[in-house]
Amino acid sequence: SLQAGLAVLLKAERLFHSSYHSQAVHIRPVCRVIHQFAQFPCGGFPDASCLAVSWELRQTLTVVFDTFSSGQGKKDWSLFKMFSRTLTDACPLASQSKVYVDISPKNKEKELLEVTPAPTSVHEAIVQGDKRTYAVYDLLSPSLFNTSRSLNVQLKWKRPQDSSELPTPILHAQRYVSGYGLQTGEISTLIYNTHPYRAFPVILLETVPWYLRLYVHTLTIITKGKENKPS
Repeated sequence: SLQAGLAVLLKAERLFHSSYHSQAVHIRPVCRVIHQFAQFPCGGFPDASCLAVSWELRQTLTVVFDTFSSGQGKKDWSLFKMFSRTLTDACPLASQSKVYVDISPKNKEKELLEVTPAPTSVHEAIVQGDKRTYAVYDLLSPSLFNTSRSLNVQLKWKRPQDSSELPTPILHAQRYVSGYGLQTGEISTLIYNTHPYRAFPVILLETVPWYLRLYVHTLTIITKGKENKPS
């Protein structure tokens, strides 16, 4: 149902006019009951030792909004500005329903940004070698909707920020098409790691149009001028 929970924000008019959106469905087998005397190297399980298998379905929706350009050079944003809707309650079937807002301080200046309303909790995690702080809004928390039946998460900067201070992500990518036709056409993807010393594992997911035929045996990966074999 699109009448409750985070699905309320899925308004096609807003999603399809964003800078980027991607929908995906992941299905995988998960062993529910394993033979108690079996030993499994490398974390896997043979078919003979798995007594019961369940299928896990995971649906994801990724959307990128260019709020800096649409907001006349301001970094302020809110759920209503992006989706033209707010959250009213959690999905009655959901065991978890949370909104995470990245409030990591830049140059240790926490006083620069303000997130409203007050989050139900704060979560810290290590992402790509950096410590990140997230404001967490738990839609299942009874106190979240006590004051209002509508949750409109907003982030405001207390003083104007220089537009040139937009941070460059540690990992970023570019993709371009060269040549033409099935014989000379190529798709090239450039992945950049700007971290001064750390290497990161990369999982590359390519979205290919239905009319474009790719030949896996022609895949080449070049790292620092040398060919690199993928795992």
